[in-house]
Amino acid sequence: MGFLLADAAKLSQNLLVRGVIETMITESALLKYLPFLTVSGSGVTYNQEQVPASAEWHAVNGGWTSSELTVVQQTAALKILGGDADVDAFLQQTYSNRNDIQALVVQNKAKALAYAFTAAFFNGDTATDPNQFDGLTVLAGPPVVSVGGLDATHRAWATAPNGGLLTLDQIDATIDAVRPGKPDVLFMSKRTRRRLSALRRNSGTLLEVSVDGFGSRAVMYDGIPVETDENLSDSETQGSSAGICSSIYAVKFGYGVGVCGLQNGGIQAIPVGPLESKDALRTRLKWYCGLAVFRPIAFVRLAGIKDS
Repeated sequence: MGFLLADAAKLSQNLLVRGVIETMITESALLKYLPFLTVSGSGVTYNQEQVPASAEWHAVNGGWTSSELTVVQQTAALKILGGDADVDAFLQQTYSNRNDIQALVVQNKAKALAYAFTAAFFNGDTATDPNQFDGLTVLAGPPVVSVGGLDATHRAWATAPNGGLLTLDQIDATIDAVRPGKPDVLFMSKRTRRRLSALRRNSGTLLEVSVDGFGSRAVMYDGIPVETDENLSDSETQGSSAGICSSIYAVKFGYGVGVCGLQNGGIQAIPVGPLESKDALRTRLKWYCGLAVFRPIAFVRLAGIKDS
């Protein structure tokens, strides 16, 4: 059963760990939504659904045929994400509030963890850096030219072979390609969100503003939260359009049904203590984490979005 980091923070008895998790959730919209499955060992092997089983209508005394779920066995390895937060011993001793200076340094390192995980979630590529996991861009595969070309191994499609302007029909088609039901969130760059807002204004409607499941005000499209992330670039290449395109990711989360994070031991904050090489106190933040996609149809990437 997957659980959110926000729930882990509530259950943690370690105030330092709780503060680290709360900081990471604040800094990354993704970590508000992504559930995590706790695994044993260095990874997990799971069955990824490819083609669902079917059922048929039968005549009296008619023959029956077997129709089984088609799955592909996938393996997701845990990766090591972390960093050291060093507090100068002089500042620690002379600062008016010792806890404040340590909290500031650890908080800054927690933000770095959140940024690094979110960057890998979208753009991670083990071919470039084997120390991280493959993100949605790699897992989606090269974009096809039509939403009708999407299948279990191709989860990305483009506005046009060489990119094009975003349309509401394309967003609706992307949402419809996520099954079952609607995606839990739409991720995009700030530029693309401005384009989406302009499209809705021109159509005579506005993006809704509501309260999400975390009690925060959120922009919605068709009841789906719209989140922006700095790791979603406006300088992607689609065909001959080099360095001017962006993407939208429609994602459904969940253990067994969608995209899910993996971890062993949770986020850890370990006091290392005084250092020999410098007059400082060290706290090490580390996270053994990964990513699993239990059903490919749970996410879609719409690529090749131009601004003009």
